[in-house]
Amino acid sequence: MNTLKLLILGLALLRSPLFLVIAALALLSFHGAGINISVVIIEMSRLADTPLLVSLPLFIFTGILLSESRAPARMLRFSQIFFGWLPGGLAVVSLLVCAIFTAFTGASGVTIFALGGLLLPALIQDGYKERFSMGLITSSGSLGLLFPPSLPLILYGVISESRIDHLFLAGILPGLLMIILLAGYAFRMSPPKAAGKSLTPKEMIAGIREICWELPLPFILIGGIYGGYLVPSEAAAVTALYVLVVELFIHRDVTVRQLPAIMSKSMVLFGGILVILAASMASTNYLIDQQIPSRIFSVIQAFISNKYMFLLLLNIFLLLVGAMLDIFSALVLIVPIILPIAQGYGIDPVHLGIVFLTNLQIGYCTPPVGLNLFLASYRFDRPVAELYRSTLPFLALLLITLGIITYLPWLSSVLIRYFG
Repeated sequence: MNTLKLLILGLALLRSPLFLVIAALALLSFHGAGINISVVIIEMSRLADTPLLVSLPLFIFTGILLSESRAPARMLRFSQIFFGWLPGGLAVVSLLVCAIFTAFTGASGVTIFALGGLLLPALIQDGYKERFSMGLITSSGSLGLLFPPSLPLILYGVISESRIDHLFLAGILPGLLMIILLAGYAFRMSPPKAAGKSLTPKEMIAGIREICWELPLPFILIGGIYGGYLVPSEAAAVTALYVLVVELFIHRDVTVRQLPAIMSKSMVLFGGILVILAASMASTNYLIDQQIPSRIFSVIQAFISNKYMFLLLLNIFLLLVGAMLDIFSALVLIVPIILPIAQGYGIDPVHLGIVFLTNLQIGYCTPPVGLNLFLASYRFDRPVAELYRSTLPFLALLLITLGIITYLPWLSSVLIRYFG
């Protein structure tokens, strides 16, 4: 048994696929507990019957299809026309476009690579300092993870068995708070010559005409779900079909020949998430069967009786996790352990999900190993140390937002109360 444990540890150190390591640990754990290891396969197959899982591949396909089209450039031009004339307008535009794009793609790397090349030259040309511009784009790369139809929100809902529509509502106000604080800083840092561009009716009509097919997307998604017309999986199917028709037949940004490659790319990403999630479900079942979360809770409660102190320590822990792991791996590894402990302190699972994702989102920009820092360094061809300095003011504002979101749970619950 000890030899097998060392073998699994060796696989992890050799950077073997995560699902292999998790599945091997689950098999070994059940065998050591005297339970038939066929339960691992049963748990894995049970995942396929989860109705909410259908929405994941559809939203992934939608996001990748949008990233392969010229939709990012259209979104940027439209936002510049309507907000670019304001002081700090282009910086605010960058925040909004990155947030919307990340909400649909679910991956900050895609946002930085798809929009970074468009936004950085535009910001510098508009008079913003290069350091500020790089920090803004790097920090905004994961800004939309709290907005629907964020893939991490859906994945958290599947793991925690929370309602996806409630999570979508819960993330709106915290996400807007982040944008407002960052926009306020952008307004303060805006160069004098960035203000005062006039807006003509002709420009307004041209901007609306260019984006008119992508503009209804949020209304189709959010209005369909909260209007009672669609469940999340149906909304995912309608959104994917709508984007496919628009990009393939109306804008013609994507050709029929490119479509199989885009589908393949989408399903490879979904397949990676699925196998990790399936293996994690099996290991989670073992943890619950052996009452490990309740034992951890008993130990923690002996030292921390106050839920607010627990939330503070949880934030520190999750920031470290977010800086070291990608968001999908962090969700499947950490949520099953943290969720029962948090519930023991009386923390609502939906609120916990928003706190969890906010931490992981900030962790992407946290030195020394935040993923966004390395992606931006590669995209902008700048040393990582320079990106550290660029993101520090934005990181400070995001941490302030994290504190507000953590200790004011009504931000996550008020929309659910009225619309959920």
